[in-house]
Amino acid sequence: MQGTVHVTTLCYLEKDNQYLLLHRTKKENDLNKDKYIGVGGHMEHGESPEECICREVLEETGLTISRPKLRGLLTFVIDDIDEYTFLYTCDSFSGVMKDCDEGELVWVDKSKVESLPLWEGDKIFFRLLRERENFFSLKLNYQNDQLVDVRLDGNENFIS
Repeated sequence: MQGTVHVTTLCYLEKDNQYLLLHRTKKENDLNKDKYIGVGGHMEHGESPEECICREVLEETGLTISRPKLRGLLTFVIDDIDEYTFLYTCDSFSGVMKDCDEGELVWVDKSKVESLPLWEGDKIFFRLLRERENFFSLKLNYQNDQLVDVRLDGNENFIS
């Protein structure tokens, strides 16, 4: 059976021990409805992951980032969709934040992020961002919106 494959980017801007999160409340038929996620999106033809994340952050926030740090590769298996996401953090940006047409942009203390409505797997990669400096590969397998399998750096049965 052939599924759909997406290649995306995701970035968490950092300042004053906070992450910039997008509370997804505005898009119709949104898989992420009412959840808090980072900013990012689908890569366009000919784009590198770095070009994509810079464009997406600018489009969604009005901010120009510099020196985004590639922290991990996320593999989401969601029913019949495979999504490969380049995960970045960035603490160097400029400009004036604008309203986002996908939801509300909010700065959240890092210590409070995991108490927000998040995907279960997001809590795992937030912990990895906090605990690891080195690059990681995290596979998150969802069925019917439930996390059923997690693998870190290719290891089976990773327990969060």
